[in-house]
Amino acid sequence: MGITSNLTLLTVLSVFAALFSVIYQAYLASNDLKSLTKILQNLKVLEHEFKVDKPRVAIGYGSCSDLYVKAVDFLNFTNRIEDLLSQESFNVDDISSEDDFLQSFAYYFQRGAAAERFTANRDLFRNLVRLAKKSQTAEPRWALGGNAPVIGSRLAAEGAEVVLGAKMSSKLKSHLRPDVRLTGSLIDDDDIHLILEYKTDDEWGTLKSPRANRYILHNDHHNPLISSLEEFEQALPGFDPHLFVVSGLQMMDNYLYEKGVREARIEKVRNQLRTQSSETLIHFEMASFVELELIQLLLKDVMPYSDSIGMNEQELDNLRQVLESGKISLVADCNPRVALSLDQARAVFRMLNEDYFKHRSSDPKRRMISRIHLHTLAYQAILVVKNNRWKNTKNAAAKASLTAHRHVCASTIVNPDAAYRLLDDSFATSTREGADRIPFSDTDPVSCWDETFTFTGEPPVEVQICVAPVLICKIAKQTAGAGDNISGAGLILQI
Repeated sequence: MGITSNLTLLTVLSVFAALFSVIYQAYLASNDLKSLTKILQNLKVLEHEFKVDKPRVAIGYGSCSDLYVKAVDFLNFTNRIEDLLSQESFNVDDISSEDDFLQSFAYYFQRGAAAERFTANRDLFRNLVRLAKKSQTAEPRWALGGNAPVIGSRLAAEGAEVVLGAKMSSKLKSHLRPDVRLTGSLIDDDDIHLILEYKTDDEWGTLKSPRANRYILHNDHHNPLISSLEEFEQALPGFDPHLFVVSGLQMMDNYLYEKGVREARIEKVRNQLRTQSSETLIHFEMASFVELELIQLLLKDVMPYSDSIGMNEQELDNLRQVLESGKISLVADCNPRVALSLDQARAVFRMLNEDYFKHRSSDPKRRMISRIHLHTLAYQAILVVKNNRWKNTKNAAAKASLTAHRHVCASTIVNPDAAYRLLDDSFATSTREGADRIPFSDTDPVSCWDETFTFTGEPPVEVQICVAPVLICKIAKQTAGAGDNISGAGLILQI
């Protein structure tokens, strides 16, 4: 009888505990939803606080036709692939065969890192595109691609007058916003980018992705030569842009050039930047670079003539590594802490501007890096030199955050039910001991503060740093193009 009573009591307690757990989880979910709703409301207030006064923006270079597929449905995992991945080492960036491609994809997939890679094997690329187009399970779809058209389209959608330096086919041009003025001539065949998208916790064989992201493979022939540059140049006189955006230069990565060709093309980009009015702000959009020689060329010929740089966490870590040690960083933490990212941004800001102060007397066309925009999964961070022409930093961070959600969810509406927040309830401003800690507030979700940088022989440089939480899309519909849309959205409120 005693045993029966004890079992009955245990059953009642178990049922009560299960019921309490359900109620408590519902309580937490309700609180989370209230918090996300409040954050959303206050981000929207910041987003719409200032009116956009139709700024003029010139943006290059290039375009492509994007072919999207679901990665794990497109790439059938087999025992042969498992054998490939069991090899002790392999080159993840020199893609000349199908095995190279699969190993490279696996490397970035399991780390949740964005990657954009070139293959010189045209037959391999054409075969992959052919298979992707006819896949019954990978849900292939086409879209207008290329950093410049995507950033330009976002800026135009937000109220800018845009001149685009790109060549494309008449078919691809039909997908371009009619209010974006194309300066390049029409071509017969567009460069194609094969975009393998995957979601958080997607499984490919024994591998699992820690976050949603994409792997891009291309075999471009127009973009690596910046073939639209000269026609773009002819269209600029009289336009007098408020902002000049440089993008798409990662297409020059690992391309097989004849001797001196790449250097000559980048020199023409440099000359185009040097001839811009001092009243025109210049933004350089970073991307996934793996070739040290190319980054060094950009550090010599492009970044010294830019006011602003935009990048994700992988690109920031890569740039910092190159500046500090002269080495490439293949992959970084896919969800870095705010403190670490800000330290990396400070290091990049300091090193690039030390170079500016060192050489500005001998080259007065050089520009100080006065703005850095870092976009990550969990937050947006913008560093801006104070008393500069960049404005509305707090608002820009808010707009960039909302644009991230809208793009990845493929929706114009930000639904709190479809979102979650990764940014902690407080974050340190630096990894150094004794650094300030910023509490997060639902009612004032974008945190901003001032800092001072000192450079030898120069007056102190005052900067403002703003960090905004991203309302992360629970079910990612698209990640390719997110950075371009985010950068465009951030820029429109700051020019």
